[in-house]
Amino acid sequence: MLAVRLDNAGDVLLAGPALRAMAAGGDELVVLASPQGAESARLLPGVADAISWRCPWIDAAPPAVTPDDVAAVVEVVREWRFGKALVFTSFHQSPLPTALLLRMAGIPWVGAISEDYPGTLLDLRHRVEEDLPEAERGLSLASAAGFCLSAGDDGALRVREPLSDVTPLVGSRRYVVLHPGTSVPARAWPADRFVETAGLLRETGWDVVVTGAPAETALTAEVAAGGVATDLGGRTSMPALAAVLAGAAAVVVGNTGPAHLAAAVRTPVVSLFAPTVPAVRWAPYRVPCVLLGDQQAPCRNSRATRCPVPGHPCLASVTAHDVVRSVEKVAGGDWPASSAPEEQGGSL
Repeated sequence: MLAVRLDNAGDVLLAGPALRAMAAGGDELVVLASPQGAESARLLPGVADAISWRCPWIDAAPPAVTPDDVAAVVEVVREWRFGKALVFTSFHQSPLPTALLLRMAGIPWVGAISEDYPGTLLDLRHRVEEDLPEAERGLSLASAAGFCLSAGDDGALRVREPLSDVTPLVGSRRYVVLHPGTSVPARAWPADRFVETAGLLRETGWDVVVTGAPAETALTAEVAAGGVATDLGGRTSMPALAAVLAGAAAVVVGNTGPAHLAAAVRTPVVSLFAPTVPAVRWAPYRVPCVLLGDQQAPCRNSRATRCPVPGHPCLASVTAHDVVRSVEKVAGGDWPASSAPEEQGGSL
């Protein structure tokens, strides 16, 4: 079987419950994903393999549509001889161009969520309520196709276990992760707020770890400047990042892939959530979470990639003290020794 999810790494992670349902009810499951999504797919239980492809109608920086590129991906998919495929999309994406490719590759049965008339491109045209969490949206499609989660599977996000030992990277003390990077600027909290937060967390007694992609090393170095935090920018693969997040007491992150990876390893999240997309669909799923940011800001539901409002008020209104208080809330009893509630004269 083939599952298709062609956008970002976090989107593939959110499809995890649906992919587990497919794997539980059928044969070998392969995922067609973007290059960054394929790395996430290989972390997911039930996924046997992943095919990587940059899709011109989904990718955020889309390549040109060329006959050679289309013919190449059609041939790769054809060689697998898939018997069934499900195309997973978000509410603003059409599955029909992808369904056409799958038909050209000879796949005899294709299903997707689609408001558009599909003709014979789809065997299953599924429709859902607008404001389902993204993980449940995908699981709804799998269910409509006849796939159910295994007995005892609660439908939360997951990754393959066991995770690797990252003690050489993070040390042996409990820590808080700050992940300042985002996939688009409209979702970014100001870097100086992350710097201030790192200092406040250290004053409170926490060790601080800063994570980021190879392209974000200047940002992570700025946040970790002066030795206030351990800088892991560009130093972790996706499996290693999962292990780093799993060892944290909390993760402070915007609406971006590592927020969903944190949820998949069951680590509480302080979510700096710009309302350019609805939180009901995209907030960290089924994990302790504090959502910060003005969800009624003028950018609400705009899907903007760059902030359309001067001053970025939806996130600029969040202070470093707000974040530290939220870390203390989601961390619960998992406190560093120097800041346990009884030492502060009270409890949360």
